[in-house]
Amino acid sequence: MNENNYKLAILVRKDLKMGKGKIAVQASHASVMASEVARKNFKEWWKGWLSEGQCKIALKISSESELIKLKKEADDFEIPTVIVQDKGLTQLDPGTTTCIGIGPAPTEFVDKIIKDLPLL
Repeated sequence: MNENNYKLAILVRKDLKMGKGKIAVQASHASVMASEVARKNFKEWWKGWLSEGQCKIALKISSESELIKLKKEADDFEIPTVIVQDKGLTQLDPGTTTCIGIGPAPTEFVDKIIKDLPLL
């Protein structure tokens, strides 16, 4: 199996009870937004992530407070992060924080933050 040096983690709040389609769209927002942050501010990590096939992992978190805690950890490691907030057009109220993208960044950094989280 090929080991990836870079990874993007997408952490989705399960307490919101979003439908599968809603989760897919919110995770997509996190992926695109995080990629753009990395492209602008962490160009070497972004290039490495692209060249390796854009490794992603989707995980679940239990609450907004857990999301905020994990964002702080990522910020402490100086890893690109994005928070996705819903526009409120369908299932959620406007501004609801749905998920976070952490990375793309070196896998070893991302794994320190997500090591205890279950897969989505």
